[in-house]
Amino acid sequence: MELVNRQDPYLREVVRTAVCCRALTLLLQAVFNLLIPDHAADAFSPPRLPEPGAWDVLAERLLGGLARWDAEHFLFIAERGYLYEHNCAFFPLYPLSLRAVAEGALWPLQPLLRLRSRLLLSAALLSALFSVLAAATLYELGCGVLRCRRAAFLAALLFCISPANVFMAAAYSESMFACLAFGAMWRLEKGQSWLSALLFALASGVRANGLVNAGFLLYSCTKRFAFHFQVGSGPGRKLSPLWRQLLSVASSAVVTCAGICLPFVLFQYYAYVRFCGPGLELDVPKPLRQLALDKGYRLAATSGIKPTWCSQRFPVVYSYIQDIYWNVGFLRYFELRQIPNFLLASPVTLLGCWAAGTYVVANPRHCLTLGLERRKAEQEGKPRAGFCSPAVFVYVVHATALLLFGFFCMHVQVLTRFLASSSPVLYWFSAHLLQEHERWLWTEGAAVQTVVSPPKGSALGASPDSCGPGAAANPLLRLLRSFPLLTPRSKCVLGYFLAYWLLGLALHCNFLPWT
Repeated sequence: MELVNRQDPYLREVVRTAVCCRALTLLLQAVFNLLIPDHAADAFSPPRLPEPGAWDVLAERLLGGLARWDAEHFLFIAERGYLYEHNCAFFPLYPLSLRAVAEGALWPLQPLLRLRSRLLLSAALLSALFSVLAAATLYELGCGVLRCRRAAFLAALLFCISPANVFMAAAYSESMFACLAFGAMWRLEKGQSWLSALLFALASGVRANGLVNAGFLLYSCTKRFAFHFQVGSGPGRKLSPLWRQLLSVASSAVVTCAGICLPFVLFQYYAYVRFCGPGLELDVPKPLRQLALDKGYRLAATSGIKPTWCSQRFPVVYSYIQDIYWNVGFLRYFELRQIPNFLLASPVTLLGCWAAGTYVVANPRHCLTLGLERRKAEQEGKPRAGFCSPAVFVYVVHATALLLFGFFCMHVQVLTRFLASSSPVLYWFSAHLLQEHERWLWTEGAAVQTVVSPPKGSALGASPDSCGPGAAANPLLRLLRSFPLLTPRSKCVLGYFLAYWLLGLALHCNFLPWT
């Protein structure tokens, strides 16, 4: 069942806006990188080997703003592999993709650009591609979950100016993860559980928090069983043996969740072999060996004392690195000197809590029953539309769980990009607030929200009522043009997105504290 198609004018506008925003982001990062001197940050900065040529210097000037902070790790891994122990905090699928593009599509540039420069160019291209695909996928997901095409449209446009925009453009894994996670969620909404599990598994090979996405499949299996049981319990209906249904649901859940966890397990095993196995002679350039000595980095496959995590019953290098190298743990970041970072994360924290509170107040019974009670409106095929619809429940739970974990257990300044790349709720709720307080937004075309109903024999994009007459107008541009006339609440929401987009570019691209 397709809720959107390629002829949908809303989808075309989302893609066009995403491409324009990505191009503008690349231009602005180059300008900020040229105008603002780099801060001397205490960050991972390996020496450039070999010495860059003229074209490499040009590439660094134009795209160097994309290679700051954690981006240095991804580029180094793509070029040298997992040479240092703390590199294992960064999962392999994104750097592998960078290397594949650099050695494949960009191979003709080999005489002009060394590998590092081709990897940087690959990062710019891949991050742009994945962010555009993520915006389009978020629109499709919104149509299926919110059942309101215009709310999905506005949310996808807000993703194009995400507060985490600089991380969607830089050599970070956020855009790739968002594309895979949103795609998996959308496939699950369409009933394609196995394809969804595959995409979720790929996402867990990009970022560790991809493991949490197994909850979507577990909830889907549980909800399907609960609804089937309630429908089957009616008069005149026969139920297959309960044990058979339970066995089917349990086996499906175990297999799909095991598949999602498999990339994580394989990567931990690879790290164990590389850092805990017998020492092998690696041809490590002298400057990189010296960097390890100066900074205290542990090199792979070296003889001598093995790291303590190797002797654990379940040797997991990821949790060890987060604990030892970055001091990540419950309440460890709650220090007076971290107050600026908590202030930096306060807007996304407020929005996340506000979204959860709004949903619970609007659907108290649905939340108490965990969405496992089949309601009359659902039985009649007329689910409620918008952010407070029943289908949004699992996404709100997911976003709230990530918010609580990130706030209490992580470096809180990463919370913005953590949520912005993992959950659609930030964009759905922001779109909900803007539509609620700016009711003039859809005065052109249809005057009310359009509920997306399951089609009969044709794609919904062909329905004239779903888009109004003519091409889809861009509500984001209308909001920006009318910014002085917006309500204070709308100004805060839109101002937050724009301010973090621009501030993030200016600060992050010059090694200033925006991580």
